Amino acid sequence: MVDHVSGGHLERVLLPLTFGKHQSQGIEFTVLAVEIWDTGIVVNLHLASVNEDEPQTPAIVVHDHFGTEYRLDEVATVGSRQLQFFAPSIPEGTRSLTIRSGDPNSASFVVALAVPAPNGRGGETLHGHVRRLPARREGLPPEEQEAS
Repeated sequence: MVDHVSGGHLERVLLPLTFGKHQSQGIEFTVLAVEIWDTGIVVNLHLASVNEDEPQTPAIVVHDHFGTEYRLDEVATVGSRQLQFFAPSIPEGTRSLTIRSGDPNSASFVVALAVPAPNGRGGETLHGHVRRLPARREGLPPEEQEAS
């Protein structure tokens, strides 16, 4: 088991554009965010109690378009919040992640998240935000462009 937080580096945080809520018999949860670490993926969930019972740990599955096999490595729960740690981290070039319920009685889509490219839209991604790079000035060597 890898200590994803203290042993790794946070690369970006993905927030769902749509409400990532899942309900099935006895299990209800919402995907609040997905953290991409260089050591793995952390899915941040809000667990809801059903029929006033203690919230159960939902079985979730993480997919990308490459077909990478992400395995559940660790679960941490505090009250109604739960972090599920998956390994490995995303491969370079990953453009999306999909979270599905792994409940055999109601396996279903929960939410899809876009993964911004490291140099997407003329900038570099820092912790989920795109920082614009300065415009290139014609006629200057690359070293002088970097200095200006």
